[in-house]
Amino acid sequence: MKSRYQFRIYPTPGQRQLLARLFGCVRVVWNDALALCKQSDKLPKNSELQKLCITQAKKHEQREWLGQVSVVPLQQSVADLGVAYKNFFQSRSGKRKGKKVNPPRFKRKTNRQTARFTQRGFKIKASKVYLAKVGNVKVKWSRPLPSEPTSVTVIKDCAGRYFLSFVVEVDHVIQPPKNPSIGIDLGLKTFASCSNREKIDSPDYSLLYRKLKRSSRRLSKRQKGSKRRERMRVKVAKLNAKIRDKRKDFLHKLSTKVVNDNQVIALEDLNVGGMLKNRKLSRAISQAGWHEFRSLCKGKACKHNRDFRVIDRWEPTSQVCSECGYRWGKLDLSVRTIVCVNCGIEHDRDDNASANIERVGVGHTHDVKRTGSACKTSVEAVCGEPSTHREYVQLSLFDW
Repeated sequence: MKSRYQFRIYPTPGQRQLLARLFGCVRVVWNDALALCKQSDKLPKNSELQKLCITQAKKHEQREWLGQVSVVPLQQSVADLGVAYKNFFQSRSGKRKGKKVNPPRFKRKTNRQTARFTQRGFKIKASKVYLAKVGNVKVKWSRPLPSEPTSVTVIKDCAGRYFLSFVVEVDHVIQPPKNPSIGIDLGLKTFASCSNREKIDSPDYSLLYRKLKRSSRRLSKRQKGSKRRERMRVKVAKLNAKIRDKRKDFLHKLSTKVVNDNQVIALEDLNVGGMLKNRKLSRAISQAGWHEFRSLCKGKACKHNRDFRVIDRWEPTSQVCSECGYRWGKLDLSVRTIVCVNCGIEHDRDDNASANIERVGVGHTHDVKRTGSACKTSVEAVCGEPSTHREYVQLSLFDW
C-alpha cells in the first residue's frame, strides 16, 4: 500500500530562486495546456500537449526560458492535468464516488506551488536530496523512509514554507485491537464522546484566532500591490498555517489511537452543510474538522484491517435510552443530562448518543436507513407489553 511521507526542507537563497523559477515554469505549462484544452472541441492527448506546451514552446522567444529547468516536472504537470480532467469526467458520469469534482482551473502565483519529480529527477543522499537543476537541498528527516520512494513533490505553501512529499510503498503491521467496538459522538467543546465514557476536548485555538482576527483587519487596510500588504499577507498565512497544523496534529493522533484500539469504529453521518447555515455556530463547526477526522479514520481503518461504519444521520441517537430503548423524543441542545422515564437512569446526553451509535454500528439496533422506521420495535413493545406482530400479519394475509 502506498503512503505519503512529508518532510520540511530549508533551501538556500540561491535554491529558493531556482525553485521559484521551477514553480513558475510548471505553472505556465499547466495554464498553457489548460487554455488549449478549453479552446479545442476534443480533449487533446497528453503527448500532444507536451509537444505543444513544452517541446515547441521552448523554440519561441516568449517561452525559451522553459529550458532552464528540468523537463521532468513540466511533463508531470501535463500528466496531472490529464488526471484532473479524467476525475472531472468520471465524477459527472457517476463512475467516481463522492462529491462532484469541478473542472481544472488556472493556477495563480500567490497560491500553493508544487512541482513533482519522478525517479529520474531526484536522488536521496545522507542528509540531503538532490533535485535536477536545483541541487542538494537540506532536509529535516523526522522519521526514516520505509522504502525507496517512487516520486517526490516539492511544495511551497502560502506561508513561504518548503516541503518534500515522498510516495513510498508501506507494509503495515496489523496488531490485534484492545476493544471490540466503539461509538463516537462528535461535538464542538467536547470534540469526541466515546461509548467507553471517555471524552476528548477540542484544542484551544482562542489565542491564535485573536491574533488572526487582528492581522486580518490590518491586511484589509493595506494598499494593494504594496510591500507592506505582502508582509501582512505572509503573516496571516503563517497564523492560518499554525491553526491548520495544530488541528491536523490533533486529528491524526486521535484517529490513530481510535483505530489501533478498536476493531469496529462507528460514527454518525452528520449534515455539516446544513449545520453551517447556523450563523452563530458556522465558524466553530467549520473549524472543528469533523469531515477530516472521518476521512482519517476511514483511511487508517482500511490500512489496519478495521471495520469503519457510518450510521444514518436520521437515527435518533439522542432521543432513545441506551439502557432500555425507551424513546423520549426530541430534546433541546441546552439539555445535557436526561433521566429516563422508563428505567429511571440518568444519562449524559453525549455519552448516551455515543452508546446508541455503537449499538447501531455493531448491529444490535436496526438502522433506519436500512430497515425503515416502520420495521423498528415500537415503544409499547419495549416497555413490556406483548407483541402483536404475528396477529397483524395473519389479518393482513386473510384480508388479502
